[in-house]
Amino acid sequence: MTTAATAEKEITPEPPVEAPESGGVRAIPEVVRRRLTGLDNWLNPYSWIVTGVIVVIAAILRLNGVSSPKGYIFDEVYYPTDAWDMLQHGVEWDEKTNGPAYVVHPPLGKWLISLGELIFGNTELGWRLMPAIAGTVMILVLIRVAYRLFHSVLLAGLAGLLMTLDGFQLVLSRTSLLDIFLGLFVLMTFAAIVIDRDHYRRGLLRALENGFDPEKTPAVPRIVPWWLLVAGVSFGMACGVKWSALAFAPFFAALVIVWRVQARRSAGIRGPFLAGIIGDLGWLILTLGISFVVYLAAWTGWFVTDDGYFRHYREANGLSEPPIFGALMNLWHYHSEAYKFHSGLTERHVYQSWPWQWLLLGRPVAFYWNNGGDCGAPSCAREVLLLGTPILWWSFLPALAALVWFGLARRDWRAWAIGTGAVAGILPWFYYAIKDGRTMFSFYVLPALPFLILAVVYVLGAIMTPKEGITSGPGRTDRQLIGTIVVTAYVVAVALCFAYFYPVFVGQLIPYDSWSQRMWLGGRWI
Repeated sequence: MTTAATAEKEITPEPPVEAPESGGVRAIPEVVRRRLTGLDNWLNPYSWIVTGVIVVIAAILRLNGVSSPKGYIFDEVYYPTDAWDMLQHGVEWDEKTNGPAYVVHPPLGKWLISLGELIFGNTELGWRLMPAIAGTVMILVLIRVAYRLFHSVLLAGLAGLLMTLDGFQLVLSRTSLLDIFLGLFVLMTFAAIVIDRDHYRRGLLRALENGFDPEKTPAVPRIVPWWLLVAGVSFGMACGVKWSALAFAPFFAALVIVWRVQARRSAGIRGPFLAGIIGDLGWLILTLGISFVVYLAAWTGWFVTDDGYFRHYREANGLSEPPIFGALMNLWHYHSEAYKFHSGLTERHVYQSWPWQWLLLGRPVAFYWNNGGDCGAPSCAREVLLLGTPILWWSFLPALAALVWFGLARRDWRAWAIGTGAVAGILPWFYYAIKDGRTMFSFYVLPALPFLILAVVYVLGAIMTPKEGITSGPGRTDRQLIGTIVVTAYVVAVALCFAYFYPVFVGQLIPYDSWSQRMWLGGRWI
């Protein structure tokens, strides 16, 4: 991991040092070159070996026995049945009325679930396959994001391992709900804008190498942000799963603008904000336009059939319905009605919780419960409990506090980037909880989970890394050795905690007393 001193140098620009010109090309000061250089060794074979090993472990944990429990658990009564109906009719269908069903979430997540059902039928394996794959891919993306942020194979592996050993992500990966897809696409969007940051900086460095002189040329070099456009695709897919992805848009857009301004300042461009803000906003608008097109594409089944709910609302109510625009106006009406539903959803639920409880594991959700079967004890219990691995989750708040400290003390862009993602995934829910008193569940926090884990990993890296950096052999300091021991003990504790709670993550039949011992917070977890 980059040391504190190096991190501060990277984020605090200094005026470029004049260097002699050679052959008509302006030489680039080393400090500028260092600041504009991103991750060059992304093909590092060791990083990919670590990625592969952890992803295989994650896949085994998420796919092994995924067909159990049998039947629908929790909200599987909605999404797998919708997905199966979409295969038959192109839209969600109400079997009772033999007509279109009124649903309040976009179709993409259900289309993804239907891919598993297309292969294995309307079975537990069919409707849980794609969530398990999505959960595994989410870990892969997190490892690569962590490697790009920290430039450390060890810390990248830690990030992937901690998510692999998180019961919250495991349960949602083994259950056919929408949130695992939402979390994956939000993380992919963040990954794309982080890569775009490196791409933009490399473009400026290349321009300087090719003779661009910011003191003599007022125009900013034109750099096509391909990865920012990729972020538009993944963000459109996130919105196509759940509208709550929209909360990330202003936060991610702010990161993009801040990173570009800092890059131009590092390159020595005068007035780095005004020099490129028009171009930045233009590319962001194009990116959001791509997201909008991708979002509309998720509604293809609704557009190409006449059976979707509200598909011909205007015509049915004596209003004009011109081609194309009429369909879009009907879709807008559908969205307005769905928004009213969400805004008015305040019905009490036994497993609802508030945002300020989520990181404390104040009210986990019981997805499945059965006390039948033979476990060799007088009474047995079998539960699937949506519960984060406690030692890991109770580390999140201290890690976020430390992250703020490091962000201020080191002025490290990585701390602010991670913290921004965490805030975007949690803070908006406080607003809705206070304003509307909406019915909420702990799984709403899943899109913030990768950022919370990255916060923990950031702090672990700081604990392991002395100010002078990591060394090996005789140069290794006691500070580094103690830090390594502390981090190792923490990871082992998380792994043991995960193993202890594993039976209630996957619904294993265990004696009732053993189950009761795992309910650490008593009635709050029951």
